[in-house]
Amino acid sequence: MISAIIKKLSYSFDWLLFGALFFISTAGILTMNSFTEESGLFSKQIIWFCISAVVLFVTSLIDWRFLRRSGSIIFLYISSCIILLFLFVAGSIFKGAQSWFDFGAFAFQPVDFAKLVLILLLAKYFSRRHIEIANVRHILTSGFYTFVIFILVFLQPDFGSAIIIFFIWLAMVLFSGISKKHLLIVFLTGILAFGGLWFFVFKDYQKQRIVSFINPLTDIRGAGYNAYQSTIAVGSGEIWGKGVGLGSQSKLKFLPEYETDFIFAAFSEEWGFVGVILMFGLYGIVFWRIIHISKRGATNFETFYGLGLFAMFFTHFVIHVGMNVGLMPVTGITMPFMSYGGSHMLAEFLGIGILMGQYSYARATNKESAKNEIVGVV
Repeated sequence: MISAIIKKLSYSFDWLLFGALFFISTAGILTMNSFTEESGLFSKQIIWFCISAVVLFVTSLIDWRFLRRSGSIIFLYISSCIILLFLFVAGSIFKGAQSWFDFGAFAFQPVDFAKLVLILLLAKYFSRRHIEIANVRHILTSGFYTFVIFILVFLQPDFGSAIIIFFIWLAMVLFSGISKKHLLIVFLTGILAFGGLWFFVFKDYQKQRIVSFINPLTDIRGAGYNAYQSTIAVGSGEIWGKGVGLGSQSKLKFLPEYETDFIFAAFSEEWGFVGVILMFGLYGIVFWRIIHISKRGATNFETFYGLGLFAMFFTHFVIHVGMNVGLMPVTGITMPFMSYGGSHMLAEFLGIGILMGQYSYARATNKESAKNEIVGVV
């Protein structure tokens, strides 16, 4: 049995992708460490990485074709919605958001897994309707599925995760080849609705909050403090950085949440421009391998799943870096595979594990098809 597992891993496991993930996660763990004081998050993240790596290896060995069945997807979707609803009853409040289940020894954030379920649901939906995708009802139907999860997350309130959920839907709609005219109508409707709220509903203090959110650097002593300290940290790294564990902005607590929301800024300060370029190269490998695997999916379902996974990670990456350098609003979005957090790291490695598991039977299917074609069966 062990020899069979080793053979399967050597045949279908994407070691290049795993290698990039290993170095990204290691860089994040090192950034959490400090040579001046004990860091509890440093040791905890090592444990979470080991657990997540095991999950990745195990899930890459599973045949995930059962996810093509509508019953399996609907069950996962309804279960996710129920769990998100239960947060309003038994969830713990952290940073003003009721988005965690606190079990004492550890906390669990279900929205990270709800994102994966949404990707699977949309992959299933669009894989069966790609021929008639120009029909506007597919925007509305897929939008409704997404809106249910979006509103449950938005009301926690977890605006950052709600943004990611929206962009997952938007990207998968675009990947499906939906009519751009219909999509434009949806966006124009949303803009008009927001304009009506701005001029006729929002109070002055609500407008000020929105302005501060969009451009936090206008209030560096208040809402924009974190964003301002983040830009200082990124710039102070210069070419070679200050050295691992020696970042003054992060380790001296000028930059709050440097292990999570601002880990890119903390990394940039310690590793400098050269380190950032290397890190971007590693993320480039991750994105390339995900797209490479998704394009070789056994069916449209596997392809759409891979593209949805890429959209989720890429959106996380762009928004996190953008808010760390002061180009985007601070929304509390983590850096994939790098920021501290057991829930999101476990969900991310699970998502990759499902992708690799799909790649395993896709390669077997393609190999069998090629064999049949040679002998004249097909």
